[in-house]
Amino acid sequence: MNAATPPNPAPNPGTDTAPDTASAPGTNTAPDTAPVVVAVVVTYNRVALLAEALAALRAQTRAPDRVVVVDNASGDGTPAMVRAEFPEAELLELAANTGGAGGFAAGIAHALRPDAPGGAVDQLWLLDDDTVPEPGALAALLTARRSGGDGRKGGDGPPVLVASRVVWTDGRDHPMNTPREKPRAAASERAAARAVNGYPIRSASFVSVLVDAGRVRERGLPVADYFLWNDDFEFTTRILRGRRGLLCRDSVVVHKTATFGSTDADPGERFYFEVRNKIWLFTRSRGLSPAERALYGASTLRRWGRTFAGSRDRATLRRCLARGLADGVRSRPRPTAEILRDLGVRPGV
Repeated sequence: MNAATPPNPAPNPGTDTAPDTASAPGTNTAPDTAPVVVAVVVTYNRVALLAEALAALRAQTRAPDRVVVVDNASGDGTPAMVRAEFPEAELLELAANTGGAGGFAAGIAHALRPDAPGGAVDQLWLLDDDTVPEPGALAALLTARRSGGDGRKGGDGPPVLVASRVVWTDGRDHPMNTPREKPRAAASERAAARAVNGYPIRSASFVSVLVDAGRVRERGLPVADYFLWNDDFEFTTRILRGRRGLLCRDSVVVHKTATFGSTDADPGERFYFEVRNKIWLFTRSRGLSPAERALYGASTLRRWGRTFAGSRDRATLRRCLARGLADGVRSRPRPTAEILRDLGVRPGV
């Protein structure tokens, strides 16, 4: 059964005063008011890393107004730890492991529900449970959003998505989490991004990304049925299509993966989700234009080739490739609203 633990009063939200001109009607758009930011963290059986991540959220120079922790039916004492050590967090316990895709869909729906504490939400800060943000990470994202807008007459306002720079434990840029730079971005867009020490992007990962809540209300939740892999790619391309996003180098988070490497590393049985979800994405998602589907489709084939070349278990990859192709072509994702209802989560979007 799904249960959400009511939060204690939220930490001091800080003094950011950026108006949110790109939010949907009903959100916090009054001048000289701080945007309402909700952090959403999805976790599964990583209680020690989660504790470190939540402590880092608590230590932000500009703290989020609310923190939602989505527990994907962990068996390592995660709910008890959150209640004992982080009572200010809203704990959403799912009855089954829904992967990162289902977890973020549930967490965002919970964050945006109409009766949520703290008023209407302006920004969502999405993070993995092994992401440890540096103290100024959120403040830098908000500054980049406020200052990185399109100031031209008729411009589309602030970026709808701002991603953090992701590093590994030794300070190197993490190759697993490099956002895709936006091809053929306009000179004005590049200049606006450079002004906040960033560059325009076409997609980002759920490791650390600030997303406009109004845009999520327009474009919808992550596709829960993806379970894992490509869920963040599909969601962020859908959010960004026709709008602007950027990477902010001044917002730094540490992604504490066990090893340093990219998604080309040998995935084993999980390669099934990579293949099935890419087929779903290229054939059923609204995130990519036809030209982009051709571009990223070719890139996917090259990456799969590198994965096979570096694998020590190509038989498993071949089996997963065949299953993924068949299921991707023959089936479609189950509606996210239906999955959330089964979990007892009320869709807030």
